[in-house]
Amino acid sequence: MSTEPGRDVIIGIDAGTSLIKTVAFTRDGRQLGEYALPNSYTTSTGGHVEQDMARTWNDTIAALRGLGAAIPDLASRLAAIAVTGQGDGTWLIDDDGHPVAPALLWLDSRAASLVGDIRASERNAALYRRTGSGLNACQQGPQLAWLQAHAPDSLSRARTAFHCKDWLYFLLTGERATDPSEATFSCGDFRKRRFDAETARLIGITDCMALFPDVVDGVVTTHPLNASAALEIGLPQGVPVSLGYVDVICNALGAGLYDPAPDVGCTIIGSTGMHMRLAPSADAVVLNAEATGYTMPFPVSGHYAQMQSNMAATLNIDWLLDLARDLLAAEGITRSRADLIRRLDDHVLEARPGELLFHPFISDAGERGPFVAHEACAQFLGLRTRHGYWDLMRAVMEGLAFAARDCYAAMGALPRDVRITGGAARSRALGAILGAALECNVRVCSRGEAGAAGAAMIAAVATGLYPDMAACADVWVRPYLAAPQTPDAVLASHYARLFPAYLEARLAARPVWKQLAAVRAGAGHA
Repeated sequence: MSTEPGRDVIIGIDAGTSLIKTVAFTRDGRQLGEYALPNSYTTSTGGHVEQDMARTWNDTIAALRGLGAAIPDLASRLAAIAVTGQGDGTWLIDDDGHPVAPALLWLDSRAASLVGDIRASERNAALYRRTGSGLNACQQGPQLAWLQAHAPDSLSRARTAFHCKDWLYFLLTGERATDPSEATFSCGDFRKRRFDAETARLIGITDCMALFPDVVDGVVTTHPLNASAALEIGLPQGVPVSLGYVDVICNALGAGLYDPAPDVGCTIIGSTGMHMRLAPSADAVVLNAEATGYTMPFPVSGHYAQMQSNMAATLNIDWLLDLARDLLAAEGITRSRADLIRRLDDHVLEARPGELLFHPFISDAGERGPFVAHEACAQFLGLRTRHGYWDLMRAVMEGLAFAARDCYAAMGALPRDVRITGGAARSRALGAILGAALECNVRVCSRGEAGAAGAAMIAAVATGLYPDMAACADVWVRPYLAAPQTPDAVLASHYARLFPAYLEARLAARPVWKQLAAVRAGAGHA
């Protein structure tokens, strides 16, 4: 499908966990404007984390209207709409298209016990071989199994099981669909890029197979914006709407993971750390002994993204910054994190490398990549009286870089070129340390809204603005990638000698973590 002349704007919708963003891009990838609203969800006992589906739609309408107000000629210039959003979770609707109950989010952990039983059984290895993804309580498959056992009435009223972006796509177009990425790690076979009956049997949800919608690839198929949605949003009926892949895939696409050059990786350094490599075929996918990470179809024929994720990335840096802020505050001196960050790079780069080892497992949820250990916790090794605050901060950054190397190693050979994005990508020190630890070139992506951009790129190819994703990425991504930073050879050699100690120490710490968790539980602490 090609767009009408004069229509040169694509809207990318990114319905995340904290924000619902709408971003307008020109056909050459330039950002025209954006509008965002805070998202909301509720938590309750038993690990329940839920979101009001009707409110999510209403907030999306409001965000789109806000974008229209910010760009007065948006309606007349609109070529396409693309939608992505938070992954995992379970969003159920009935025959009439109404929500059956509040959506279960990816943060919901009510299926944790069920997942633990499967991971401890012989079924786990078979599941991992089919999905390429480690079983987790956040996924739709285990959540459906929990609902089957504990809320059969809700399930009996359901006709279709969606994810967040699928729900929005349904309201925009009337189509019940999901994309290849969410289908495969929910309950699918990554090689077939679709849902899979044997996977459903292994999870114990064969009776739920009828709930799975059609798998639609938004790179080749669009559906028109329907009349009711057009009226609510204030945009023209019939505009093509593309169902994007899950948000993390769209982020990777917008940040530069797709490149005809081999051995490319992408690291998102936010509150959590996401590390991705591109596999040019199903045979190039590398599965690991721990059965962790994700394998997802990529929006390029035959390609896959492999992912490993650390629960905590910048959370470790924030923790150490806040220790300094608390000490200063006790002396009547008020400083913000931003104040301390101004010269952080200089101080870290002046500190001696590799003086200490740090495991960055500071999240209360433990760790999930490249190993699963809910009891995992952060630790410094090698402390002496000569070590000061900036030695600790350098060790924290080095710990994040070693954790990234640990994740990449679980997916095969280390990449030769890594694109980095996220809040901490601007740190000179972290970029230099990461490049040396991975022994690769680092390129910083300056694209502000990579997720919405990735979704919009999918629509740009689907509507014929570009002949293929390679041509689109050349215009939409390449100008936003900084020149490659080559690793310091001396520092890379030093880190290569240090990494085995990092790895050995984390393996040796597992029984200690378990003992600490048992003691804390006995004392009544979380």
